Amino acid sequence: MNFLTVRNLSAGYGKRTILSNVSFSMEKGHILGVLGANGCGKTTLIKCLCGILPHTGECMLLGERLDSLSSRQIAKKCSYIPQRSGIGIEISVLDVVLMGYNPRLRLLEHPDREMKASAMEMLALVGLEGRENDDYLSLSEGQKQLCILARTLVSDADLLLLDEPESALDFRFRYKALAILKQWVGRENKGAVVALHDGALALNYCDELLLLSNGSVLGTVCPKTDPIEKTEEMLSRIYGSITVRKCFDKHGREHLIIIKEGEI
Repeated sequence: MNFLTVRNLSAGYGKRTILSNVSFSMEKGHILGVLGANGCGKTTLIKCLCGILPHTGECMLLGERLDSLSSRQIAKKCSYIPQRSGIGIEISVLDVVLMGYNPRLRLLEHPDREMKASAMEMLALVGLEGRENDDYLSLSEGQKQLCILARTLVSDADLLLLDEPESALDFRFRYKALAILKQWVGRENKGAVVALHDGALALNYCDELLLLSNGSVLGTVCPKTDPIEKTEEMLSRIYGSITVRKCFDKHGREHLIIIKEGEI
């Protein structure tokens, strides 16, 4: 049984169709990166998976249909990070992270001491140690995204859904955030679907890439096992003429880079 299976998923806004018959599957312990040009349907796909956008087709998580569950039940199984948090009130950084427990708390129940300790650990993990009492609104956009990542991790959901988490992060923190996510998903045997703009980031941190174009699936790429020629050819369908090359850092670790060919 696949961890996540999506069959013939179609969705849109009003009369405009954005996704058409999208099908794919992924394994537990993996990160699936979703790549494509602006407007190809990456955000729409993420919203369908977490149940906030009506759709047709079938989304199965661990053998259970997500669209048969209530919003609260879906929230226990799927944790969603949007492009922007939507938080516009004064609230402490710690309280934002503790929101990750909301689907598991009863009405008027408050997070216990153990939950608060776990939230503090996650803040330290994402680099926000010592900021727990600060106003969330005082954080930079990148720090806000890291705070929301901490909130997502404490939720202990089976499936993490991230919509362009690197968009507000600088070079250092975007790699740190994906490294934290990859380590956590592997250790906890969970799964993550991540919509990304940065192709190089996706190649080095995702186990598989789902390529979208005009709301349909172009194909998939497994960066660690597919021949580099296949990876290059598939990504060229999204980015135009590119070259994909292997290189090594100072510690001898292999990385993939993307070079844009010709005029931009």
